[in-house]
Amino acid sequence: MFRFAHIEMLWLLMTIPVFVAAYIVIIRRKQRQLREFGDPTLLAELMPNVSRVRPIVKFGLVMVALVLLILAAARPQYGQKEKTVKRQGIEAVIALDISNSMLAEDVAPSRLDRAKQMLSKMIDNMVDDKVGVVVFAGEAFTQLPITCDYVSAKMFLNTITPDLIQTQGTAIGDAIYTSIRAFGSEDSDASRVIILITDGENHEDDALVAAKAANEQGIKIFVIGIGKADGSPIPIPGTNNFRKDRSGNVVVSKLNESMCKEVASAGHGLYVHCDNTNTAMRALQKEIDTLATSEIETKVYADYNEQYQGFVLLALLILLADFFIFNRKNKTLTKIDIFGK
Repeated sequence: MFRFAHIEMLWLLMTIPVFVAAYIVIIRRKQRQLREFGDPTLLAELMPNVSRVRPIVKFGLVMVALVLLILAAARPQYGQKEKTVKRQGIEAVIALDISNSMLAEDVAPSRLDRAKQMLSKMIDNMVDDKVGVVVFAGEAFTQLPITCDYVSAKMFLNTITPDLIQTQGTAIGDAIYTSIRAFGSEDSDASRVIILITDGENHEDDALVAAKAANEQGIKIFVIGIGKADGSPIPIPGTNNFRKDRSGNVVVSKLNESMCKEVASAGHGLYVHCDNTNTAMRALQKEIDTLATSEIETKVYADYNEQYQGFVLLALLILLADFFIFNRKNKTLTKIDIFGK
């Protein structure tokens, strides 16, 4: 299999027609100037060592060398080596509440941002684990299928905002069922855990039934309750105002801690409260470290062999040949009559 590691560099090939067009314009201008100076046939006899072909050959060699160098810069790669990597780890699906109430600022900088910061640190501590991301509000969907690609996991995590889901609410049951499906249908001996982060407000569906269903499949549920029981108003992004109900009163979002504890208990997991300290992070990491680990097979990947060296070497040889080709004819060589008169 052949590919370019930096295929965007191939856009530089668009400069070749520009150079060719500019060269043609310059050549025609010189020819026009010679015709204005005198008869081309007479001028050719007065300048016997001038070559019309050599400059074109030299320009062509430079263009070919430039093409080869551009191809080398694009890093051509060929061949692949398939490999299946086995690691020791767990499988975790992060179910993150992104309802508007998660914008409350009773936890700095906000509930959602604080949750993302904590999850980012948790992913940094992962070595041989698999991680997936599910987001939910009034409905839930898989943001990132379970993977060992931690870079992608953190990238998706940073892009999460409440705008991803228009239906408001806190469908925790739907989030748990979606997280179960995110693990996939393949059997695994690795410990599986759902890390549910929510304020538990406006709980809509039967989360306890979903938690028990997860437990029946050997999946534990760790619940992180974020926010304060006293509550906080919900700011409207881009303004200095807060969300209000139909009566015009400012909406105060409160952490439903009792519901969060019930879900964790039904899922045979752990409940921790997240505040402005790292207590929740340490408790969660400690619990994850105690989970039994087993071999996890990662996806088959490919190692490609670099092929740019050949392009660079050929370009250097062409430039070397161009260096030894002069624009004028060689007087000594023109006197040699190989075939006789």
